[in-house]
Amino acid sequence: MEELLLEILDALRHDGEMTPRELAHIIDVHNSRAGDAQRRYAKKKILPYYLRVKEEEPIRWESWHVDEALEKRLLALCRMKPRRSASGVATITVITPPWPCSGDCLYCPNDIRMPKSYLHDEPACQRAERNFFDPYLQVSARLRALMQMGHPCDKVELIVLGGSWTDYPASYQVWFMTELFSALNDAASNAAKQAARRKAYLDAGLSCDPVELGSASSALQARIEAGELSYNDAVNDTSSRRLNVIEEPRSADYDALDMAQRANETASCRCVGLVVETRPAAITGKSLLALRRYGCTKIQIGVQSLQPAILKANERETSPKDIARAFALLRLFGFKIHSHFMCNLLGSSPEDDKRDYERFVSCKEYLPDEIKLYPCALIASSRLMRAYDEGVWRPYTRDELVDVLSANLIATPPYTRVSRVIRDFSADDIVDGNKQANLRQLVEDNIAKRGNTVQEIRYREIATKAFDEESLSLSEVAYKTSVSSERFLQWVTPNNRIAGFLRLCLPTVTEFDGESKLPCAEHEAMIREVHVYGAAARIHQNSAGAQHRGLGTKLVERALEIARDAGFKRVHVISAVGTRGYYRKLGFYDNGLYQSIDL
Repeated sequence: MEELLLEILDALRHDGEMTPRELAHIIDVHNSRAGDAQRRYAKKKILPYYLRVKEEEPIRWESWHVDEALEKRLLALCRMKPRRSASGVATITVITPPWPCSGDCLYCPNDIRMPKSYLHDEPACQRAERNFFDPYLQVSARLRALMQMGHPCDKVELIVLGGSWTDYPASYQVWFMTELFSALNDAASNAAKQAARRKAYLDAGLSCDPVELGSASSALQARIEAGELSYNDAVNDTSSRRLNVIEEPRSADYDALDMAQRANETASCRCVGLVVETRPAAITGKSLLALRRYGCTKIQIGVQSLQPAILKANERETSPKDIARAFALLRLFGFKIHSHFMCNLLGSSPEDDKRDYERFVSCKEYLPDEIKLYPCALIASSRLMRAYDEGVWRPYTRDELVDVLSANLIATPPYTRVSRVIRDFSADDIVDGNKQANLRQLVEDNIAKRGNTVQEIRYREIATKAFDEESLSLSEVAYKTSVSSERFLQWVTPNNRIAGFLRLCLPTVTEFDGESKLPCAEHEAMIREVHVYGAAARIHQNSAGAQHRGLGTKLVERALEIARDAGFKRVHVISAVGTRGYYRKLGFYDNGLYQSIDL
């Protein structure tokens, strides 16, 4: 491997830049010369080898004479799956352990090895199980994998999934969050800590082997699928072991969390976004204050439908009123609202789904910032199986599904991002329903054939594409919600590709539904999100994309102008832990759970 790597480095020194095709040619020539099959290498092996030598054999690494500029070109050239950090940050998904769920929706999978609604074959769930659902181990393992793939990891968005976050004990939540930040803080030197932690789990009798876990849980799983046992009754037999087998590491207080957060403000891997998942009924002023204390900036919230009859038929214990109240509070507290919305639920129809979604993205009580839009899929462990067996529910045909999702994407406004149109279920887990992994591509191709325009954010992201900074213009979209006047500021190219955006909330209320204290008093506004796209650039470095060119600063400056002109005296920002330093440089000061600037 060293011989191949040195060839690549020499070519980069000589030519400055290299295309993926030229890299492939160097690898092919090297492999054709190698008589021994063990000396033939693939692109994906290059960076792990380079990074291992740099970390473990510094003398050898120094002999290669790799300066910062050369390393940057090598990482960019050999990066695997560049889309992973094309939105400007490296995303790490962490799964919480199995735990009783306060809901029991008809369509929801019931996998005893996973938190409610998740399956052990999903990629993030596999990683969680291999790491004992330990937040520190999950983050550490994913960081290492992303780094070996060549992705910058100094700006990380943490996404915590697993049923409803608010169902877990408060003490466990504090510990879990502390461990997330600790893993980021220790990223450069945590191998020994990881090994010790894994050994502690193994010594306590826990397994992370999927075959062993499948065998151990098979009897309970069979009883769940036969309708003899509920998920909650079954998981109570195992969840206490998952959470409490090692008592000492599970205890953490807010002092420990605060210390980990302060360290993360200047760490090599900073948390620039923190997401948790919960239900509309769990959204209260008190719960949102706790989430801000954890450092959360975005909430994933399960909506699924706005049709009361459909919610009832699917035993989804919420209502349009609950959803509207949750959205209002989330917006007033500054959170970005990432909602889940489903089509093809029991009792619905393609036309009902189109109307329901259009209401969701146009009615002032809702208007989400981001949406996971996906069809209902039939999983063997869900209670929907009975309706399927009785012929009461059927999955839409491919044409019906593509038609519904096409109409929904077209209806989505320019300030909303549709992050996905499919759940990450394995085709083997789906009894019936869509099994095509490229569903989004089919939908977008269908829209193109129809000659329609898509305005939603993900469709317009510049991603890894190069662009002319001088061609960017600042566009402003104004819209009203039930509690605010919103401004969506966006940098766009001449063909309407988006390079960055900001969400500004100008509240129209200072009291809401009996909540004692809202973050924004009279004449106070809130910046809910600032995001610049393009391949993630390391902090204090430029990239080929939009980051670190001052676009975010200009968005903030324009937002402050808008707030000032509208008569507001102060602007808060719901900053992530890792972005606090950035906002201080812009003149914001620490103000409790937010940062603020006086106009």
